[in-house]
Amino acid sequence: MKKLSTVILVGLLVAGISGCVSVNATRLEAGPAREATTPEKVRIYRTAQQVGRPYEEVALLNAAGDYSMTNESQMYEAMRKKAAKLGANGVILDGVSEPTTGQRVARAFLGTPADRKGKAIAIYIDPLLID
Repeated sequence: MKKLSTVILVGLLVAGISGCVSVNATRLEAGPAREATTPEKVRIYRTAQQVGRPYEEVALLNAAGDYSMTNESQMYEAMRKKAAKLGANGVILDGVSEPTTGQRVARAFLGTPADRKGKAIAIYIDPLLID
């Protein structure tokens, strides 16, 4: 019994450290499916104008994580990882929204979710066009 409680405790600790950000992707029909890449090769852009070259939209990304266990950096990193799995080499951010005060209070007293949410578009830029 003691072993089981240790395993559960370690599992909860690992989940807490990782930030518990989940990212869902809706693949768009633009262009062929591409091979996965590494998150380090995925650039993050604040706006579409920052891309400065033609690109294909690969997928819509929606991220969510408990506000008390995540921060914006973790949200962006989770989106980079998901984009890399889809073969994208860029992410255009659409913003991160914080839970309202009411949602935070409800979480504290009722245990309801209070998630930080982020949206982005995973894109593919021809490597010959990247500087």
